[in-house]
Amino acid sequence: MEKLRIDKYLWSIRLFKTRSLAADACDKGKVKLNGSSVKASKNVNVGDEYEVKTEAKKWIIKVTGLVYNRVAYTESLNYYMDLTPAEEIDITKFQPSSFHTGKRLSKVGRPTKRERRDLDGFME
Repeated sequence: MEKLRIDKYLWSIRLFKTRSLAADACDKGKVKLNGSSVKASKNVNVGDEYEVKTEAKKWIIKVTGLVYNRVAYTESLNYYMDLTPAEEIDITKFQPSSFHTGKRLSKVGRPTKRERRDLDGFME
């Protein structure tokens, strides 16, 4: 196994949740090698530096090894080096996934079913 596509590499080191999301990012020009956009079928070589824009942050990574299957996050750190400068990391946009629970904030937006029943009882 000597050839590895960029979309499969980005998926296997866990920068994207699915391989199709990685391929879409390549098609939209969010993955760049030496300042130019790359296609999803571009072969990855050790030593290449890529600029990758995800929803969470902008990455600058250097390929240190090739991994052909998706691995655990702790193991995936062995296959790339994060070269992103500290000033480019936007803390306001980057939140751990534990903050995205799907629940709405208290007292924001539409009333809950319980609050609506209380309002209906008050208005009648």
